Amino acid sequence: MSEPSASGAIRLSSPQGRWVLTTAVLGSGMAMLDSTVVNVALPRIGEDLDADLAVLQWTVSAYMLTLAALILLGGALGDRYGRRRIFVIGVVWFAAASLLCGLAPNAAVLIAARGLQGVGGALLTPGSLALMQAVFHPDDRARAVGAWSGLGGVAAAVGPFLGGWLVDGPGWRWVFFVNVPLAAVCVPVALRFVPETRERDAKEHRGFDVPGAVLGALSLAGVTYALIAAPDRGAAPGVIVPAVAGVLLGVVFLHVERRRQDPMMPPSIFAIRQFTAINAVTVCVYAAFGGFFFLAVLQLQVVVGYSALAAGTALLPTTVMMLLLSARSGELGQRIGPRIPLTVGPVLCAAGMLLMLRVGVGSSYLADVLPALVVLGAGMVTLVAPLTATVLASVDVDRAGLASGINNAAARAAGLIAVAALPLLVGMGPESYRSAEEFGSTFRRAMPLCAGVLLVGALIAWLTVRTNVLRGAAVEEPCHPEVNYHCGVSAPPLDPGETRRPAPEARA
Repeated sequence: MSEPSASGAIRLSSPQGRWVLTTAVLGSGMAMLDSTVVNVALPRIGEDLDADLAVLQWTVSAYMLTLAALILLGGALGDRYGRRRIFVIGVVWFAAASLLCGLAPNAAVLIAARGLQGVGGALLTPGSLALMQAVFHPDDRARAVGAWSGLGGVAAAVGPFLGGWLVDGPGWRWVFFVNVPLAAVCVPVALRFVPETRERDAKEHRGFDVPGAVLGALSLAGVTYALIAAPDRGAAPGVIVPAVAGVLLGVVFLHVERRRQDPMMPPSIFAIRQFTAINAVTVCVYAAFGGFFFLAVLQLQVVVGYSALAAGTALLPTTVMMLLLSARSGELGQRIGPRIPLTVGPVLCAAGMLLMLRVGVGSSYLADVLPALVVLGAGMVTLVAPLTATVLASVDVDRAGLASGINNAAARAAGLIAVAALPLLVGMGPESYRSAEEFGSTFRRAMPLCAGVLLVGALIAWLTVRTNVLRGAAVEEPCHPEVNYHCGVSAPPLDPGETRRPAPEARA
């Protein structure tokens, strides 16, 4: 076989182009599957490890914590040291951590392994799309991204079904083991067919914002620990001290970012009012999504009595709707502007969550569960693509990748805090998920809170988002809103910083 072609010259129709696409899909597919299958396994994990609700929260939160804190650093490492190299390291790291998750003998090992999994995700997630942008011929990039999005959307749609089948079949540990064979195929293909690329002026950069990444992670960890521990320990020093430390470290993080020459999250970007506003909407939306999807799978299994497979399959309508309709939503946002979609979308999502109040013991899927999920899915379809496009249009072209990364990290941090805080706010005890009556009662208190956060997001969008941010924007490449197909549940998609020319009114 011939050596890999030069970067920026590979055609999608060539054998090498198809292998590059396969590599990106396999790598990102691991992270996609993980984001959708683990929630389905939570009740069985708790039963097998004799764990309380806090362990289930940490099983989700440990991964989200390291991923949110390090994803910007992961993208920068790829630009500096080579996108393929960091991507491959991320895939190997992710697979090794997944193996450790599957072998975990107790809750402590599982939580630690999930944190390590998030580190691997932070290395591979930015790289899967960035390496395609770097190696494909400019004429093929839009089609390659579209194919990557569609195939990744299938992985996200299959995830809950696959997770449920694995949990009910060979067991919950196989939810993690399944990543190992995917990595075993992905790594050699990447090393053989994907050429190495890096940022042209990488040597001119002074360094990485490691202090910022560490401070951000420690700040999130302190606040998250306090929120998860509070229901069981109350206002004990072991709760108050981490909470105060987390807040203080957050203040130090902001101070460090202001003083660094190359900060991970430049505070100056938040001087752009439209960018700040759209991130506020993002935080509201993805906080509600994070809390909902964490609790909904438990509600279906603990209260309604679904098996893991039935619970995973029950949630498919939202993902399938996004897979089929997000491209049209992106096109609509470009025609009418983002203000209406970003207002109507959260309202529809809030209505879907309120409809979930009908779901309880003896509920019918067709009469009770499905209508709620269809309304929720309609809201997600309406808002996710315009939200991402508005983030990119709110900044100048040379900061599109940075803006997308910050928005993605903000969404993941919002979901992290929601999973930690929501059980505390609604009074879920450590053993509540073992009782259908107790969990059902707290679930009914949680859904109005999630809906309320969404309505706050809708109000922010209506008051602050400009109608003409997207409408009439000129771009050098055909817009491909289908990139938003499959990333909307856990976070908006990352943008690799491709060439665009925003409309004059979209610039800072």
